[in-house]
Amino acid sequence: MAHVFQIDPNTKKNWVPTSKHAVTVSYFYDSTRNVYRIISLDGSKAIINSTITPNMTFTKTSQKFGQWADSRANTVYGLGFSSEHHLSKFAEKFQEFKEAARLAKEKSQEKMELTSTPSQESAGGDIQSPLTPESINGTDDERTTPEVTQNSEPRAEPTQNALPFTHSSTISKHWEAELATLKGNNAKLTAALLESTANVKQWKQQLAAYQEEAERLHKRVTELECVSSQANAVHTHKTELNQTIQELESTLKKKEEEIERLKQEIDNARELQAQRDSLTQKLQEVEIRNKDLEGQLSDLEQRLEKSQNEQEAFRNNLKTLLEILDGKIFELTELRDNLAKLIECS
Repeated sequence: MAHVFQIDPNTKKNWVPTSKHAVTVSYFYDSTRNVYRIISLDGSKAIINSTITPNMTFTKTSQKFGQWADSRANTVYGLGFSSEHHLSKFAEKFQEFKEAARLAKEKSQEKMELTSTPSQESAGGDIQSPLTPESINGTDDERTTPEVTQNSEPRAEPTQNALPFTHSSTISKHWEAELATLKGNNAKLTAALLESTANVKQWKQQLAAYQEEAERLHKRVTELECVSSQANAVHTHKTELNQTIQELESTLKKKEEEIERLKQEIDNARELQAQRDSLTQKLQEVEIRNKDLEGQLSDLEQRLEKSQNEQEAFRNNLKTLLEILDGKIFELTELRDNLAKLIECS
């Protein structure tokens, strides 16, 4: 498969593409003319029909492009391949078929020389008069002409008439041999013409088959190009999807890590909430207990105040009693002293 170009006939410098896409370029042996051709079809149109001659040269102008000049078509063909390997392979085949064309030309020349040799030997004999088309086509007239000449001459000179008669017999034999040769050549040419006709029919059938095959291959290549473009699009889409998947996986991984972190924070928050609830409950209990204690403290304070008041009253009463008791004791002491004095006095 290659892209086909032809040199611009006006400028002789620029390349003009003759195919919209890559087409099949094939080597073909034309058995009718015994020549090798380079054939390329774009649908039903022959864009290359170049006869390979021994003087042709295929030149590589770059790693993927090659060209050759066709003097018969008065143009220069160029082929652009998809790789250097395909270009090298085509160049090798070109050299092989170029050598085959040279050998075929040499064999054809040898056959022409062998065919022309008997005619030259028969024509180079004893005839001095030139051969004309009339003499070749009119062999029967040549046979009768010596007889007329012989009958028209007087019989008095037999020795002079013997030479023309012998000469006419020699001419007749020569023309008979030449006629037989021409008939043989004619039969050979007829057979060759029939064979050529059959070969032409065969070549037309092969060309039609090649066109059908080329059309089928063209459709197949179009399908493959579509599939390839779809495959490229799918591959690109797949690559994008893979990148998106990788990005999503990375994002998902980050989200999962964040979720784990949030779960830990939630667990910690729950633990803190539980601790808070427990502390709140304990605080409530403590507050309740504190209230109870405050109530008890208030009661105790009241009781203490009451007790203090009672103690103060008791102290006051006791003080009063002590004062009364001191008075009574003083009185008793005086009474004892008086009594003692009375006793001493008595």
